[in-house]
This record gives sequence, structure tokens and C-alpha cells, in this order.
Amino acid sequence: QLKLVESGGGLVQAGESLRLSCAAPGFILSYYAIAWFRQAPGKEREEISCISAKDGKLSYADSVKGRFTVSREDSGQTVALQMDSLKPEDTGVYYCVAELADMNCPIFKPLWGQGTQVTVSS
Repeated sequence: QLKLVESGGGLVQAGESLRLSCAAPGFILSYYAIAWFRQAPGKEREEISCISAKDGKLSYADSVKGRFTVSREDSGQTVALQMDSLKPEDTGVYYCVAELADMNCPIFKPLWGQGTQVTVSS
């Protein structure tokens, strides 16, 4: 059964970097469209990126464009979210999400990971 596991969260200062990773033990994530969402305290969940599996398209939210980079790693077994120039407003729980009904973004039938906390201090 597909299960997503995020790792790499933590506490950093503004301007620093973090790298999150999403893995699915026993599965190859290159066959899935993968999105990253985040939820800040008191705010709605926000989609920040999506990478398709079939057409390779990649999208970013305006709030992270130019600072965050998504890539498939380890021969497609993981999806990484490289976060540079972090800001306090990037604080939140970050979720990896797989699309179960299609190989391309957007996400219609999501499978959620458990989330990992990212805290950026000013």
C-alpha cells in the first residue's frame, strides 16, 4: 500500500535553506504526480508546487517561485523540495501529496503524507 513519508523539516533562521524529501517505501514515485502543500498556523492549506509524471510539467506558487525547487531524486524513488532564502512566513507543516487518479498535475485524488514541520525564525 502506497504510503508517503516526508523528512527534512526543522528550525532554521531567515535566509537559510532546508531540503525536504518525500519517499514511498516500496514504490517508485516517478510514476506519480507529486505536489507539496503547506499549512501555516491559522491559515488554509496552500499548494506550493506540483510535478507531473507523464508530461514532466512543474509548477510553483508565486509565494515560493524563485526560492523553492522541486526535483525527482534517487532514480525516481524520492521527490525533493529544496527551500532557499527561507522567510518566517514559510513556517508551517509541509505535506507531500501523490495523485492517485492521473499521472499529471493537478491533484484530484490525493494521498497525503503525515507532514513535517518547518519553522523559520526571524
